[in-house]
Amino acid sequence: MVWTGTWVAERLGVELIGDEELPALLGLALRRNPKRAHLLVSSVLGKHVPQRPSVVYGSGLRLGRRVRELLGDEEAARSVVLGYAETATALGHAVADGLGLAPYLHSTRRPVAGVARAGGFEESHSHATSHLLLPEDPKLLGGDGPLVLVDDEFSTGNTVLNTIRALHERYPRERYVVVALVDMRSAADLGRLDAFATEIGARVDLIAGAAGTVRLPDGVLEKGQALVAEHEGPGPVRDAAPAPVPSPRAPKEAPVRVELGWPAELPDGGRHGFTTGHRERLEAALPAMAAAIAGALRTRVTPEGFGTVERPAGEPVQPRPAGEPVQPWPAGEPVQPRPEAQPVSPPPAGHRPRVLVLGFEELMYAPLRLGTALEDAGHDVRYSTTTRSPVLAVDDPGYAIRTRLVFPAHDDPADGPGERYAYNVAGAGFDAVVLVVDSAADTPALHAPDGLLAQLAAHIPRVVLAVVPSYAPTVRVTEVTEAPERSSMLPEPLRGPAFSSYAPEEVGWLLQDLSDVELEAPTEEREEAIQSGGAHYAESLPVEYQPSERYQELFHAALESSAARIARAVGTVTETVLAERSARPVLVSLARAGTPVGVLMRRWAKARHGLDLPHYAVSIVRGRGIDANALRWLAAHHDPADVVFVDGWTGKGAITRELAEAIKEFEGFDPEIAVLADPGSCVRTYGTREDFLIPSACLNSTVSGLISRTVLRSDLVGPDDFHGAKFYRELAEADVSEAFLDAVAARFDEVAATVDTDVKELLAADRTPTWEGWAAVERISEEYGIHDVNLVKPGVGETTRVLLRRVPWKILAKRGADADLAHVRLLAEQRGVPVEEVDELPYSCVGLIHPQYTRGATGADGKAVASQ
Repeated sequence: MVWTGTWVAERLGVELIGDEELPALLGLALRRNPKRAHLLVSSVLGKHVPQRPSVVYGSGLRLGRRVRELLGDEEAARSVVLGYAETATALGHAVADGLGLAPYLHSTRRPVAGVARAGGFEESHSHATSHLLLPEDPKLLGGDGPLVLVDDEFSTGNTVLNTIRALHERYPRERYVVVALVDMRSAADLGRLDAFATEIGARVDLIAGAAGTVRLPDGVLEKGQALVAEHEGPGPVRDAAPAPVPSPRAPKEAPVRVELGWPAELPDGGRHGFTTGHRERLEAALPAMAAAIAGALRTRVTPEGFGTVERPAGEPVQPRPAGEPVQPWPAGEPVQPRPEAQPVSPPPAGHRPRVLVLGFEELMYAPLRLGTALEDAGHDVRYSTTTRSPVLAVDDPGYAIRTRLVFPAHDDPADGPGERYAYNVAGAGFDAVVLVVDSAADTPALHAPDGLLAQLAAHIPRVVLAVVPSYAPTVRVTEVTEAPERSSMLPEPLRGPAFSSYAPEEVGWLLQDLSDVELEAPTEEREEAIQSGGAHYAESLPVEYQPSERYQELFHAALESSAARIARAVGTVTETVLAERSARPVLVSLARAGTPVGVLMRRWAKARHGLDLPHYAVSIVRGRGIDANALRWLAAHHDPADVVFVDGWTGKGAITRELAEAIKEFEGFDPEIAVLADPGSCVRTYGTREDFLIPSACLNSTVSGLISRTVLRSDLVGPDDFHGAKFYRELAEADVSEAFLDAVAARFDEVAATVDTDVKELLAADRTPTWEGWAAVERISEEYGIHDVNLVKPGVGETTRVLLRRVPWKILAKRGADADLAHVRLLAEQRGVPVEEVDELPYSCVGLIHPQYTRGATGADGKAVASQ
C-alpha cells in the first residue's frame, strides 16, 4: 500500500522520522501558506480523511484513559479538558469521555451574541489563529485543578505556550497536561515546554499517541509554494466537477431532511461547556437518533425538494439504555410520500451501502457520535467534516488529499463570505452522505444551487441532512474574573449601513465606532498643537469641510471627465494584483483614502472575473504604524499571503515606508501597497504613474462612505482595541460615495481592452521604484527653508488634503498642469493661499503646510499670510 505522503516527499525531500506507526497515522499534502508549505494529514482525526467513527473516537478515548491514569481519579475529577477549534473539537470531547470525570470546553472562532469571552489565545501557525473561550459557567476555568489541553498535532509547542501563558495569568494552577495524537516537535523545540513550566512554576506533562519529527530540506517553503502554484493551474488537481446528469430512468434524488429528535437543552458540543451529565443524556439519546438516520437512508424522495422522512413501517426503535422510555415519533408529524408509491429499491445482493457522516467545521463531536451509533447498529460508516482550511488536491494515491469540494460559507460568518472545503468526499465510492450541521448553518446558502448540499448531491446518490439545534446559554455571561484580559480577541468588522454608507458587502471596517465622541478641533488649533509637539495629528479630527456649491459643481465635472481614466487605472492595478500577487486576494485598504479604491477593485474583480473578494479597511498612522490588532484579526481569518494593501495614491512614499516597517513583526504579509496612482515612483503595483485628479481626493467623508479620518488616542484606544473613526450620519444628504463608485464602474466595459494592453506592457516592464518623489520632496523642503519633509505634501491628492485639513502656506503647481488643478486653485483662492508656477516638478502640484505655525501666522479671516 502506497504511503499517502509519497508524492510530497519525493518532490520536496520531506522525511517523516519517528515511531513505526507514523506513516499509518499521517500523510502529507501542500497548502498555500507563508509559514509552512506542507500539511500533516491525520488518518485518525476525521477532518480531511474519512475514517471509521470507531477509529476516530477510539483514538481520543485511549488518550483520555492515559490522562486519567497519569492524574489518578481524585485529580482527574478536579480537572477541565480544553480542546482547540476547529480540528480538535471532537478529539477533545473524546479525551474528556475517556477521562470520564471532567467537564469539557473547546475554543471557538464563532462569536456568540450576548456571551462574554472568558479569555482567548493565539495559534501562530494556523490558517486562522485567534481562539475565543465562551463558557456558559464562568467558574469552569476558574478552578485550580489540572487543565488538560488537547490538539491533534503538537508541532512547535507555540500554540500550547500561548494558551498556557494567556490562561495562567487569569486562572493560575499548578498542573497542565498536554495531549495530542502526534508529537512532532523538532529537537530544538523539545526543551521549551520544560523551560516554560519552570518559568511559570507549574508542572506540564505531555501525552501523545505517537512521536516523531518532519525533516525539512533547505528551501522547502519556496519549493512547496512553487509546486502549489504549478498544480493550481491545469494538471492533476482534482477539484471535483459536477457528476454527469443522470438519465431519466434514474432521476437524481433531492436531499432529504431527517428529524433527529435531539434532546431539548442538550448542547451541540463544547463551545459553552459540556459536562458529564450532558454526556450521559447524549449517550441515552444516540440509538434513537441513529435509527432515525437509518430510516432516512432507506427512504426515497422526489427530486423537487426536502420532505420529512418516513419512518419505515414496522421498524423497531432501538431502546435507550438504563430502561429509559423510547422517544415516540412526534404526533401529527407529516410523512413524506414515496413518489407514485414507488418501493425502495433493494441494494444489490451482498452490497452493504457505504455511508459518510459529514460534520461541519467546529461541529465535529455530535456527527462523530451519530456515526459511532450507526456503526454500532451495523452500518458501514466513515466520518469526516468540512473545513475552512484551503489545501491543494492532487489525484494521486501517494497524496493525502485526492479531491476537494469547494462551496460558499453557509453559516453567515462574521468575517464575511468565503470558500469552504470538503476533502476526499467526491469520488470515494460513498452510496450516501449524512450531512450534520447546527441550526446556525442551516441557511439559504446551504441550500443554494452552488451550496454544499448541491455539491454533495452531484457526487453521491443519497444525501441526508440532519440539523442539530445550536445551543445558546440561557444565562448570559456578563462578567468573568477580575483578572485583566490579556488576549487579543477582537470584534468583527463594522459594516454599513450601521457604520458607513457603503453596502455591507463592499467593505468591512476594522475600526471601532467613535461617532459619539467629540473629536473635532479648529484647524488652526490642531496645526499649532501638532507642530509644537503637544499633540499627534491622529489624536483629533479637523472640522469636516463642507464644500460650496461651486466646489461641488467642480467635483461632478471632474468626475465626469476623469471617470474613464480612473476606471482604466482601477482595471490595471486589479489585473496586476490578480496576475502577480494572488488569484483570490484579500483587499485591505488604508482608511480612508484607500477605501473607495478598494471598493472599485472589488467591483472590477466581480465584473470581469466573477470573483467575490473580501475587502476590509484598516488604519495606519504616520509615526505610529498600522493597527496591529487589525493585522491580528486578518491573520486569524485569512492567509496573510493573500492580503494586498490598497491605497489611493503615493505622495512621497511615507506611508509605504511606514507600512513596510510596521509589519516586520507579522509573518506572511507583503508590505507592498497597490495604488491607483504612483506619481512618486514608490511602489511596483499601480494603475498609473501619472499625477492626475482622482475626484475622491476632492472631498473628505462625503466621498468615503461618510467615515472620518482614523483616530489613535490612548484614552480611547486600548491595547486590545482597533483604531477609531466616526460615522457622519448627519451628512447623508451631501454623500456622493456611491455616485463616485457608480460613475467609475459604469466605464469598466469601455476601458477593458485598453486595460488588457496596459497590463501586458506593465508585466513586462521594469517597475522598480525610483523614489523620485522622495528626492523631490527633500529638495523642496530645503529650497523653501521648511526643513521638515512631513510639511511637504506632493501630488494632487495630498495637496487637496493640505487645503482641506491643514494650514496651507503655498501651493507649487507644475506649469501646464491646469487640467487637473481647477479644484486646487479654487480651494487656494478660498483660503488665500498663493499658487506658485514651477518647472521640473515630478508632480502636478505640491502643497506646503505652514512651517513653524502659530495662530499669529494667519490673518483675522483665517487666510494664510507670509511667514515671518
